[in-house]
Amino acid sequence: MRRRTVGGRALARAVPTVGAPPGEKTEEIDMYNETTVTLQGRVGGDVMLRQAGGTPVANFRVACTPRRKDRETGDWVDGPTQWYSVSAWRWLAEHCAASLHRGDAVIVHGRVDMRTYINKAGVETLDVHIDAATVGHDLSRGTSTFHRPPSVEVTPPQGEVAAA
Repeated sequence: MRRRTVGGRALARAVPTVGAPPGEKTEEIDMYNETTVTLQGRVGGDVMLRQAGGTPVANFRVACTPRRKDRETGDWVDGPTQWYSVSAWRWLAEHCAASLHRGDAVIVHGRVDMRTYINKAGVETLDVHIDAATVGHDLSRGTSTFHRPPSVEVTPPQGEVAAA
């Protein structure tokens, strides 16, 4: 990949493949004006795991309801719920499908994308979509148990000697 520069700074950089096990190859991605967000909310439905061109992808929705204290009454009041569509790819997709359930408190960090579509009622609707880089349970709202997947041991092909 040819590196583009602005003011002598590279616009592309090598990053680990999202959701890949440690030590797996990196990929070059363009990092020019990427908008990232971190959401704190609850999983709004079942996580759907599917294959896209042989690559696992998990799709789910996250509901975020802001709370504010009413200065006049002193009571906490819920604001309007905001819904976000989330996609997770590769290992992250499989881990999300195995770990997340409806109602779980989660924190999602990733790239944001705004999409418009026409809904069933014929109204143009805005969908805020997050391409997740990391997903985890929100430990300020409960507890969780972490299970590390078994590591894959790489053995050299026969006839070759592993480097010491």
